[in-house]
Amino acid sequence: MSSSNSSSGNSSSGNNSIFLPPSQTRLVTIAAHVDHGKTTLADNLIEHNGIISERLAGTLRYMDSNPEEQRRGITMKSSAIGLSHYFQAPAGKQKKQNATPDGPRIIHLV
Repeated sequence: MSSSNSSSGNSSSGNNSIFLPPSQTRLVTIAAHVDHGKTTLADNLIEHNGIISERLAGTLRYMDSNPEEQRRGITMKSSAIGLSHYFQAPAGKQKKQNATPDGPRIIHLV
């Protein structure tokens, strides 16, 4: 095994890692009452990343990977996925001194 740290995403020169530093990583948790659209919302966020088609978003139940979940149409266990996102501040908004800079983000959806 190599002693380089490129697999951890910490290499400082020419890093092509899919991992971004913590300042560019966000954790999003969806919590709502039963039948209030958590799975539909997750499907639509996944669709916007190009993982599933727009036609299937909201009906595929991508995060419900257990066959029993698919059969019954309910979520039984939590799932997580990492999605890429490019943050860009809204046009016309003046950036604050400590504002988050535009750039790539990784969104961990739980």
